[in-house]
Amino acid sequence: MTSQNAARQFSDLHQPGSPLILPNAWDAASAALIATAGAPAIATSSAAVAWALGRPDGQHLTRADVAAVVARVAAVVDLPVSADIEAGYGDEPDEVALTVRAVIEAGAVGINLEDAHGNGELFPIEQQAARIAAARAAATAAGVESFVINARTDIYLRGIGEPEGRSAAVLQRAAAYAEANATCLFVPGLTDVPTLTDLVKQAPLPVSAMADPSGPAISELAATGVCRISLGTTLAEAAYGQAVKAARELLGPGTYTALQGYEGFGRVNASFRP
Repeated sequence: MTSQNAARQFSDLHQPGSPLILPNAWDAASAALIATAGAPAIATSSAAVAWALGRPDGQHLTRADVAAVVARVAAVVDLPVSADIEAGYGDEPDEVALTVRAVIEAGAVGINLEDAHGNGELFPIEQQAARIAAARAAATAAGVESFVINARTDIYLRGIGEPEGRSAAVLQRAAAYAEANATCLFVPGLTDVPTLTDLVKQAPLPVSAMADPSGPAISELAATGVCRISLGTTLAEAAYGQAVKAARELLGPGTYTALQGYEGFGRVNASFRP
């Protein structure tokens, strides 16, 4: 499958009301196992990728680090791959374009692009729109016209501004991001169903959401009309949490309860091609 065909396939999976569900991966093994579970596409989580490489979240990786992970993921799955590139590993539009070219060469057909610096401050709207436009131009120049740009705004996630003004602030950014040719608007941190429903109705772009295990069920989020639901770091947190739980049990009472119920070596090993 060509990159353009894979990108078109990935784009077509974004259906408002019948959203694409993405349990985010962080390395080749997690991607391969998520694929065997029936996922129609693979998306990375930037924080989980950073943890797997021994770094904290917040743009502490390099463009090359991320491209290398994307290449390993793309090599083990026959599915569209989307790369979380944080804020693009550079503030300027040309730096974002370099990152997009790098992940396309590595096998990605989509990205998440944040509108916040590592310090949590938002890029001015005009600058972020220019960064999105540069990402689109880079993808088009690479021959991937259907490249999916999931334009993320951190207004709700970081609690920026007064609560009653956040929806309007998101819509203002959505208008600029739509004009810059983003594919969809990603609003992590917003799981309030009525607010999300209203945003979906008003936004000039299809909206994607991030699920929270303590929040609404996937079916409730889907009913708002979002086109995509991802899990962010949740799956990685659960995997690492299970490892800690099992290690404590082994080092404490010396039992194996936390390690029971898994399909084991054969299932994991069979997820990879020789």
